[in-house]
Amino acid sequence: MPGQTAQWLAFATIVLVMLALDLGVFHRKAHVVRLREALVWSALWIALSLLFNLGIYAQLGSQAALDFFTAYLIERTLSFDNIFVFLLIFSYFSVPPQFQHRVLFWGIVVALLMRALFIGAGLALIAKFEWILYVFGAFLVYTGIKMAVRNEGEIHPERNPVLRLFRRFFPVTNEYQGARFLVQKEGRYAATPLLVVLLVVETSDLIFAVDSIPAVLAITVDPFIVYTSNVFAILGLRALYFALAGIMELFHYLHYGLSAILIFVGVKMIVAHVYEVPTILALAFIALVVVISIVASMMYPRSAPSEE
Repeated sequence: MPGQTAQWLAFATIVLVMLALDLGVFHRKAHVVRLREALVWSALWIALSLLFNLGIYAQLGSQAALDFFTAYLIERTLSFDNIFVFLLIFSYFSVPPQFQHRVLFWGIVVALLMRALFIGAGLALIAKFEWILYVFGAFLVYTGIKMAVRNEGEIHPERNPVLRLFRRFFPVTNEYQGARFLVQKEGRYAATPLLVVLLVVETSDLIFAVDSIPAVLAITVDPFIVYTSNVFAILGLRALYFALAGIMELFHYLHYGLSAILIFVGVKMIVAHVYEVPTILALAFIALVVVISIVASMMYPRSAPSEE
């Protein structure tokens, strides 16, 4: 949008500088990301997001700032599901801990480009076919119900069609080759298992984007708010992963909370022409559901399986 050129430039500058510092300075050498480092980076990304939101408030007004914060909170909440899937993927492929940050870094860089395409396509569809909002809403309700009844450990990387197609046409080494994605072998390039993991992470994020972007579009259709809230939530995902990876299994009721949020947002989108649910009410509902899910998980821990 022409009137938001300065905001777009500020946003792009923040993202590029932080990515350059992340990979080029602080994570130039592969290492295991410890809890303290993960917490510092997570707090930094949250602080940057809130500062950017403050800038939106100053430049675009209170409603735009509220829309950004609600969209950001939705994306961050749904990202808890991504973290659980990342855990399963890394465990399945036995990815050494010191290389996990590299996979997530490049996975998120590519995700930023894919989200831009998805958001652009979604907004174009809404502008041309307003009834598509009902389709998005119904899809979110369906996804929420499916999430509530799914098997929590259900993930099959070997069935990933992109991975199967890739392996058919491109040789893959049997062992990890440090932090490299490609190696030269017998005069030709071969992929390492780390590149295979990256492909699985990317296709998993693609699936998550199909859920999260319609959810954000239920809050606002301003492309600046939709994309920037998505990006800030995604950029903080890596630090959040390393901060929560060891305790994610404790939050065993969280996926029910995510299910309720998706259903709520889907219904909000469907009834928008009859009743416009205030953004502040949607924000309060999302925050309340997340808190209840986490508190319930802590109060009623999952019992360990009995040994016969």
